[in-house]
Amino acid sequence: MFEYPVNMSVKPEVTAFFDPDTNTISYVVKDPESNACAVVDSVMDIDYAAGRITFDHADRVIEFITKNDLKLEWIIETHVHADHLSAAPYIQERLGGKLGIGSQITVVQDTFGKVFNEGTEFQRDGSQFDRLFEDGDTYQVGAMTCFAIYTPGHTPACMVHVMGNTAFVGDTLFMPDGGSARADFPGGDAGTLYDSIQKLLALPNDMRLFMCHDYGPNGRDIQWETTVGDEKKHNIHVGEGKTREQFIAYRTDRDAQLDMPSLIIPSLQVNMRAGQVPTDSSGKKMLKVPVNGI
Repeated sequence: MFEYPVNMSVKPEVTAFFDPDTNTISYVVKDPESNACAVVDSVMDIDYAAGRITFDHADRVIEFITKNDLKLEWIIETHVHADHLSAAPYIQERLGGKLGIGSQITVVQDTFGKVFNEGTEFQRDGSQFDRLFEDGDTYQVGAMTCFAIYTPGHTPACMVHVMGNTAFVGDTLFMPDGGSARADFPGGDAGTLYDSIQKLLALPNDMRLFMCHDYGPNGRDIQWETTVGDEKKHNIHVGEGKTREQFIAYRTDRDAQLDMPSLIIPSLQVNMRAGQVPTDSSGKKMLKVPVNGI
C-alpha cells in the first residue's frame, strides 16, 4: 500500500467556520511553528432566487486571518462541491495564496462542461487552479508538510488533505452518526467510495478528522471533528467491519431517495471554474439551467 508521509507530532491550530445556509464547515489551519495558514473549503454566499452573490462567510474567514496576522499560503478545495459555491478567488484576491484541487478536476470539467453546454472558451484542463494534486503529493504550509490522498467515489476529483495530525475529509466521510456522502452524481460510485474510505481509515486511530458538512442527525448539535478510531468503531455506514457489498447496497438504496442539493446548478458551474462565476458573451455574469441534464 502507498506510504503517506504521516507525522502525528505536528499539531496545527484549526479554526472552524460553520455556514448554516449550506451546512458547510470551512477551516483556517495554522502551522504551529509559524504564522502560515491554509483555508479549506471556503463558502461564497448566494441568494439563488434573487440571483445575488455576497461574501459574508468569506469575510469572516478573512477577518480572522487578518486580525491574527496570519499569512495565507494555500486555499484548498477538497472537491468540486455540489451544495455550496467556493469563495476561493475572492479570498485569494485579498490575501494571496495558491489555490489547489485534485488533478481529476479535468474529468469533472469535461463531464459538466457538456451538461452546461460550455463553449471552447471554457478550459477543461484545470488551468483555473494553481496546483492540481495527485495521490500522495506534498506541499508546505510554513514548516508543516501536508499531503493529499486521492479519495474518489463521491466525485471523481475528491481528495483528503492531511496536515500533521489532522485530516480534512471533504465529503468522503461524515460524522459517525451521519455515515457517508452520496455517490450518485455523474462520475460517482458507491464501491469506489467504500474503497476510498478504507484508505482514510488506515490512517492512525488518533488522527483528527474534520468534516466538510454536518446536518445534526436526530436533532443533535452541529459537530465537525472526530477521529479515525471513532469512525472505525461507530460510523453507521462503514464502522464495525461493514463489508463493501453491504455499503454498496445501502448507499445505492439511500441515494435513490435523496433530492438533488438545492444549489447544485450554480455550485457546479462556479466551482469547476475555481470559484469564478461564468459570464455570457458580453461579459455579464450569468448562470445556466440545463433542462433534464443532471
